Amino acid sequence: MTADTSLRFREFKMPDVGEGLTEAEILKWYVQPGDAVTDGQVVCEVETAKAAVELPIPYDGVVHELRFEEGTTVDVGTSIITIDVAPGSGPVEEPPPAATEPSLAAAEPEEKAQPQGRQPVLVGYGVAESSTKRRPRKAAAGVPEQAAAAAIQAEMNGHGTTAPAGPRPLAKPPVRKLAKDLGVDLAQITPTGPDGIITREDVHAAAAPAPAAAPVVAPVALPAPEPALAGAEAAGAPVAGLRETRVPIKGVRKATAAAMVGSAFTAPHVTEFITLDVTRTMKLVEELKADKDMAGLRVNPLLLIAKALLVAIKRNPGVNASWDEANQEIVQKHYVNLGIAAATPRGLIVPNIKDAHEKTLPELAQSLGELVATAREGKTTPAAMQGGTVTITNVGVFGVDTGTPILNPGESAILAVGAIKLQPWVHKGKVKPRQVTTLALSFDHRLVDGELGSKVLADVAAILEQPKRLITWA
Repeated sequence: MTADTSLRFREFKMPDVGEGLTEAEILKWYVQPGDAVTDGQVVCEVETAKAAVELPIPYDGVVHELRFEEGTTVDVGTSIITIDVAPGSGPVEEPPPAATEPSLAAAEPEEKAQPQGRQPVLVGYGVAESSTKRRPRKAAAGVPEQAAAAAIQAEMNGHGTTAPAGPRPLAKPPVRKLAKDLGVDLAQITPTGPDGIITREDVHAAAAPAPAAAPVVAPVALPAPEPALAGAEAAGAPVAGLRETRVPIKGVRKATAAAMVGSAFTAPHVTEFITLDVTRTMKLVEELKADKDMAGLRVNPLLLIAKALLVAIKRNPGVNASWDEANQEIVQKHYVNLGIAAATPRGLIVPNIKDAHEKTLPELAQSLGELVATAREGKTTPAAMQGGTVTITNVGVFGVDTGTPILNPGESAILAVGAIKLQPWVHKGKVKPRQVTTLALSFDHRLVDGELGSKVLADVAAILEQPKRLITWA
């Protein structure tokens, strides 16, 4: 008897690994046809317009077919891998070219037909029961199919192998983590997202009467030299015999370019500069490195610059805001998600430290270290790049004196930090060699007038010239 291929083969579709993304590039396959896989095993790495993400497979079985090669950009909702969930049950038969989840309409005519459109989801992010149904895997002996299906759905939701007693609130993993960190019960939140999904804004609204988190923005900052990509062709380097090399615009680079253009032609940018003596700050950095309370933490000038900016924002809260064009409102933020521009092999990204204003200096150092390490490994998640309010871009690490950074869309200010160099400086009436740098603050002139922008920049400079102000002003 011929095996029913619609039940034997399962198609895993490209999920929306961010929020509203439409495509992703397959960077690397970790499996090949014939390999056995288990539920939750990572099978490939993909790159979206925001980050590189590893995809786990939600089935047990054997890889039958990889539908796309590495380097291919695939639309969300397109099948990328076929899994034989019943290996050894008979001769292998090719599944239909566009095989999808087996339809329940024929077996269960009383069930409501599935809606058209994208349905694939990433493991750990459930879907509404009314929107789609999964065929449960074969239940163990003595276990009813309904119970097995509930257990599978619970596992897919990142809830373990035991199904919850009642309907589980729908939320993506980053939102669940945020709720856990803020001590918010998802079951008590009224969702505002599509299909009854709880959003980050819902969680923030439930945690406190503060304004909702900033809308999702693509990362942009002052362009800076980036580490070379793997291979001369990928980096656009000259290749023997070729006068030109064309590199496709996609992924992070594509998103960054679009965001830079949008920001530059939407928000009226103003940039102010200040050159200052940071010798005392550099001495404090060396002292902190030897402090036992900072042992094992990343201590560098950027740490104190970040802290100085946070103090300046506290003293001038009007700079921490966004412009809501649709509602014609200025949204004042009572929290600071501090963005740090990072050059990576895949392009410039700007992950941010959530609620940086609440962190002590050791906590801020730990967060900065984790942010940089994750970015260098290419493991920054889309959630880490959402909701930023103010950004720092450290162009000084490349030997650049300063620049005119472009705002992240939705943010009001970005601080560029130039190289710290030993220069002649008038100190106590005499010319002496001192550690000097230049800061540049770009801000949205719709939100921030010249006086406010000047105060923020002057406060940052004053703290870095006299770091003891971190104690008296904080």
